[in-house]
Amino acid sequence: MCATCGCGSGETRIVPLNIGTDMDFKPMSCGHAAHAPGLARSRIVQIEQDILSKNDALAARNRAAFAAAGHFVLNIVSSPGSGKTTLLERTIRDLSATFPIAVIEGDQETSNDAERIKAAGAQSIQINTGRGCHLDADMVAKAYDELRPSPASLLFIENVGNLVCPSSFDLGEQARIVLFSITEGEDKPLKYPDIFASADIVLVSKLDLQPYLQCDLELIEENIRRVNRKARIMHVSARSGEGLEQWYGWLGNSARQRVA
Repeated sequence: MCATCGCGSGETRIVPLNIGTDMDFKPMSCGHAAHAPGLARSRIVQIEQDILSKNDALAARNRAAFAAAGHFVLNIVSSPGSGKTTLLERTIRDLSATFPIAVIEGDQETSNDAERIKAAGAQSIQINTGRGCHLDADMVAKAYDELRPSPASLLFIENVGNLVCPSSFDLGEQARIVLFSITEGEDKPLKYPDIFASADIVLVSKLDLQPYLQCDLELIEENIRRVNRKARIMHVSARSGEGLEQWYGWLGNSARQRVA
């Protein structure tokens, strides 16, 4: 198990969609240290520091590779079921005529989301993490080399659904997007402050459900601001299209500025 977060290791698989999911894949270690019962706290802290230091070095290498290829890369994180894949499907369909788009999908099992992304019209590849609860820079590097996105693509990394562990792992992205569904409760940013504190953009999603919920949007924004005063907050619905013009405008402007 991982000393940083307790997740499993040695089970990650990169799953190219054109070869299916029933191949005899070789396990790929995620680089985490094994947990040993009774290990001194000071030693655990050192192991965690070593893990994150190694990941940061790999993330810096990823970032340089992304920049050299003209790719604008976004790491999208959220709870399971917040609507990451649905938002990406809508974004692909609406923007694919403007930007080439590619997606690295992260899930513990199945290639369901990568198949959805492919059907929407984007390049996609699946990372299955097994018992792992987040992506790391090494996994992303291997998937990126396999995917080979088109030049000047928007590259989305859809992280494993989890509001805890992804906050510690830089993947080399140029922006981190936290998707926060209004069905999750107004206090979510206070319960999971690290991930919200690390966000460049917070997308408050499933806005089309607002008429059916007792949800205080002002309180959601207030709680986000309590942990992150710099993040830009947008309200969106992938179903109705509400707020997507602002999201698309930010994507386009940021991509043009950062890959120039």
